[in-house]
Amino acid sequence: MTTNQDKTRNNSRNVAVSIFFIFIVLTAISAFYPSLHPEGGEFDTGNIAFMLSASGLVLLMTPGLSFFYGGMVNSRSIISTMLQSFVALGIVSLLWYVVGFSLAFGDDIGGVIGNPATFLFFDNVGLAAHDRMGTTLPFVLFAAFQLKFAIITPALITGSFAERVRFWGYVLFVCLFSLLIYCPLAHMTWHPDGLLFKMGVLDFAGGTVVHISAGFAALAGAMFLGRRQSHLEQKNHTAVNVPYVILGTGLLWFGWFGFNAGSALESNSLAVLAFINTNLASASAMLAWMLFDLARGKKASAVGACVAAVVGLVAITPAAGFVSFGSSLFIGLVAAIVCNLAVHWKTKSDLDDTLDVFPCHGVGGIVGMILTAVFAKQGGLITGQTTLFINHLLALLLVSAFTFFGSWLLYYFVALFTPLRVTAEEEAMGLDISQHEESVFLQGKNFMR
Repeated sequence: MTTNQDKTRNNSRNVAVSIFFIFIVLTAISAFYPSLHPEGGEFDTGNIAFMLSASGLVLLMTPGLSFFYGGMVNSRSIISTMLQSFVALGIVSLLWYVVGFSLAFGDDIGGVIGNPATFLFFDNVGLAAHDRMGTTLPFVLFAAFQLKFAIITPALITGSFAERVRFWGYVLFVCLFSLLIYCPLAHMTWHPDGLLFKMGVLDFAGGTVVHISAGFAALAGAMFLGRRQSHLEQKNHTAVNVPYVILGTGLLWFGWFGFNAGSALESNSLAVLAFINTNLASASAMLAWMLFDLARGKKASAVGACVAAVVGLVAITPAAGFVSFGSSLFIGLVAAIVCNLAVHWKTKSDLDDTLDVFPCHGVGGIVGMILTAVFAKQGGLITGQTTLFINHLLALLLVSAFTFFGSWLLYYFVALFTPLRVTAEEEAMGLDISQHEESVFLQGKNFMR
């Protein structure tokens, strides 16, 4: 008679085989699908070089996040946690090529989502420019740049349920989240016919689309999967490899220049403004966090400084091209204090958000979204206008509800097919061995019977 553990393994294997079969079918179809890739047009080679570089920088953020998260978990789940971020590079790239880009930027359907047939298998995505989106670039370069945002968003979520999520359940969730949560949000916010775009909502580089969505999906995930045994036992969670955290932060900060400056979609003064604002906000947040800790009787820590730097980057993301230098400093300061308090309050609650994804990315994104409407040079509260501010509050409610409840439903749906939570035995063993038969301590051993 098979044990529950054997059933779980067989279930996971069936899910993996199903995903593999779908992958084979999609790649076979793509080889014969009659896609057109228009060519032609003259472009500024400087712009192309700039956007190629920006795309590479944003791609680098995902391995950076992998180190950032990997350094914070227990020593038995480092590989698993890092892989959860890294594997998004493969999963989302395939989905984006097949249908994701079309859902995000295809012909509008009700202001909510794109027509999946518009750019199916990158049909009509080529070296010619599009007449409405990324008009100064070959359209395929615009698609490639946007892909990098789609990759890192589900990767951000993983920190909330680190040390307890089953790998193939997570892979299935990433597929569904990317297509059903991220793509509609990207369409609503960045497509010229999108609902939030037409409301005038400002999101220069993904504060709403990336960070608020990831934050609320992370909150739903932490609640759905439940608390770790170590959390139930009230054991202190400490970073296992602080140098990894510092390395990851450096890569994220470096890559974020492509994230924000690249969102100008052109090598121009707007890109310069976003670049400088990005650095100022992160620097401000890092110093504010450490000083706030000192004021509260704590010591300045390397991990705190790194988390703060990322919080500043998160908060300036929606505002990077819309506010002044001084405003970016203030945004970093406010985000650091608010997120610091949010992390403190979370530790006093029963919420087991392992790596504080919601208090940092979710709350940081909310702070950035609200303060964008306050300090925007055109239409912000500082100009005496209220329309933008009110629309941002309405959009915040819509996005928060959509991403939280939508993600909860996706977790529930995935759990119908395969367990999302590892067993107590696998959790105690660590995810590196239980999910991947790998370990940072002993390589080349067969740990599973």
